[in-house]
This record gives sequence, C-alpha cells and structure tokens, in this order.
Amino acid sequence: MKIGVLGSGKVGQTIAGKLAAMGQQVMIGTRDPQKLTEWQQKTGENAWVGSFKEAAAFGEIVFNATSGSGSIEALQLAGSEQLGKKILIDLSNPLDFSQGMPPVLFVSNTDSLGEQIQRTFPDVKVVKGLNTLPAPLMVNPTQLADGDHNLFICGNDNDAKNEVKERLQQWFGWKSGAILDMGDIKAARGTEAILPFSMSLWGVLGTPVYNLKVVHQSLSK
Repeated sequence: MKIGVLGSGKVGQTIAGKLAAMGQQVMIGTRDPQKLTEWQQKTGENAWVGSFKEAAAFGEIVFNATSGSGSIEALQLAGSEQLGKKILIDLSNPLDFSQGMPPVLFVSNTDSLGEQIQRTFPDVKVVKGLNTLPAPLMVNPTQLADGDHNLFICGNDNDAKNEVKERLQQWFGWKSGAILDMGDIKAARGTEAILPFSMSLWGVLGTPVYNLKVVHQSLSK
C-alpha cells in the first residue's frame, strides 16, 4: 500500500520508518525535503520524501503527523484535490507551550482540532487516533504493559474507522480489543486533552503515564 505521512518531525519519521520497514511504500511530506536526505537513505528503498502535496497525492491513506499549530496550513498545502476522499489519520494535538509546561490547548471544550480539520476538508475521512501516545509507543504498543492498554479513535465515517483499526493491528501490532471507538469526531475534544493531562501527571509522579490502568494504580498508592 502507498501511504503519505505529512510531517517530518520525530512522529512522522517514526511512523514512516516503521511502515517502510514492513514493506509498505511511504512518502513523507515536508516543507524542506532536503533535510530528510539522510533519513531516506537510512530507511531504504520503500521510503520517499516530497512536498506536502506530493505526499498527499502519493498516499492511499494519509497520516497527519504535523504539529497542531501548523496542521491546517500543512493540509491546505497538501491540497483538497490531493486529499480527495481519502482516510486521514490525524495524530495532531492543539498544544500551546507558550506558557511553559504543562501545555494548554488552543482549542477545547466546544471544539477540537480534529473537528476543525474535518470542517476544512469535508470530503476527507478524518479519523483521530494515536495522538495520546509518544511516537515509539504508537508503532510498538507492546513496549507498555505487553500491549494491554488502550488506543482511542473517533471520526464520522464508520467504515473508515474500521479500516483504521485493521491497519493499526496489521502495521503496528495493536490488539483488536485495545482500540476503542469513541464515536464521531466531536470525541476529539476529550482525546486531545489526554496528552496535557498525562504531562501533568508526569510532573506529579516523576514518570510518563500513558496507560489509564497505570494511572489508577499510581494514584491509589
């Protein structure tokens, strides 16, 4: 399968690298393709680097791994025509670090970044997911509790969500029962708030917390 990954940071490189290692054909989209020349050479023959537009056109499925503050602009550069009616797995979070740690959300409560993306690109099948985890855990869930933890997804298209579930199990090894469908894209209001909450707990507990079972066990001690 051909997959487009928008965003050339750690998350984008981790997602694209894992997919390429599994034999999928992947193109990372970035504003500056030249900066990933070394990454492409290391990753091998299944990986390409191009513009946002080229990556969106390349992928049958597209990941949005751009920073939340730049997601709408990056997707606009990718182009509605190139995105078409494809599935867009949206990993972005509306994080604002301007006041330090933990970050706050620049959109919340009555709206979400996932909803804004869906409104901006109404034909795209936006599925919010993987946005509550660090990059290594996204592609290797067994690193935590042998994979016995949850991944939350949401979106307006049920068929798209079911396909995303299947792909995440196939590509990254997520257990079928671990992926929870939270409903339509409005559920992103809640899932986008999980990462700031986890960062707050990190400050209290002294360790990153991404498993709700671990949260409950830690707070009950």
